[in-house]
Amino acid sequence: MKYIFMVAGKGTRLQPLTLKHPKSLYKLDEETTLLQRMVALIKKHDAEADIVIVTGHMHRAVEEQVTGVTFIYNPFYEVTNSIASLWFAREHLDADNVVLIDGDIVMSDELVEKVMCRPVEKAYVLVDSSIKTDGDYNVEVSGDQVLVMSKDLTSYYGEYAGVSKLDRESALLMRGELESMIEQGFYDQWYENALVQLIFKNDFRLYYTDISNYEWTEVDSVNDLLTAKQIHLKEK
Repeated sequence: MKYIFMVAGKGTRLQPLTLKHPKSLYKLDEETTLLQRMVALIKKHDAEADIVIVTGHMHRAVEEQVTGVTFIYNPFYEVTNSIASLWFAREHLDADNVVLIDGDIVMSDELVEKVMCRPVEKAYVLVDSSIKTDGDYNVEVSGDQVLVMSKDLTSYYGEYAGVSKLDRESALLMRGELESMIEQGFYDQWYENALVQLIFKNDFRLYYTDISNYEWTEVDSVNDLLTAKQIHLKEK
């Protein structure tokens, strides 16, 4: 399977901690950074994993931390959003299974094994239905399908957990849509908004998996950093 990490951002919500230290290099213990943990778990549970990491902010520091992966640099990270980072990696949206991962996500070993590294035949996003308020990027559903994802939803099923899983057909549709959006100047958007556009324009069927029974966190605050460390240390 192909795994594409987006780690180009500056982590502005965690400044000043991230002014000279990317979120992905936050140390969960003396030897393991956030990004190293996620890459190691994927390799543990998928021996044939093909991992791509799109860098930007302090890219050389990130590139020194991880081996056995492909790095792609987004030189315009300061004036673009994650859709531009994925555009730079668009040639990799050609595998039978593609997993798109926000670079500030920490998951339990069990979640990586049972959900992240399992092949799919449809397009899925991971959602935590236990988060009903103060979610960052939220998801409303109908039945087993996603209706919409947005930062502006005030009522929703759950919070998007920073991972999208695509089969080959949906990955190629995603590639076409993000190319169209970049051509139209929408380089300031989240890459997930391309999936939303596909739902609205093409009646695209996007499904979801509820991961509320697993441990995970998106690192956007100091408290999230502590949660990430707790998840890691419990499994050492």
